Amino acid sequence: MEFIMAIVIGILFMAAVYLILSRSLLRIILGTGLLSHGAHLLLLTMGGLDGTSPPVLAEGVTDYADPLPQALILTAIVISFGVTAFMIVLFFRTYGELKTDNMNLMKGNDEHD
Repeated sequence: MEFIMAIVIGILFMAAVYLILSRSLLRIILGTGLLSHGAHLLLLTMGGLDGTSPPVLAEGVTDYADPLPQALILTAIVISFGVTAFMIVLFFRTYGELKTDNMNLMKGNDEHD
């Protein structure tokens, strides 16, 4: 299962980097979202996917799952949601002012596709 998740994480990172390197600001925002989802899956996979042990200690339990990866993922989800919301607000403000989402035109370059 970890091998399949490693492939999925690699595909997410690959797609995220492709989107982040594009000229459209909306694609860059989608790429950062994909990158954060890939990081969440990476943390979850590194924590282990066996799922046989309980996440908390109880009487008579000698083996338990580490709850730290789940706590880190929960924190990362909240942070990535805030960053994505901030980037979307900046996108709408920039699009309202400049009437374009092309990064080259925002920088002042007059190159067109």
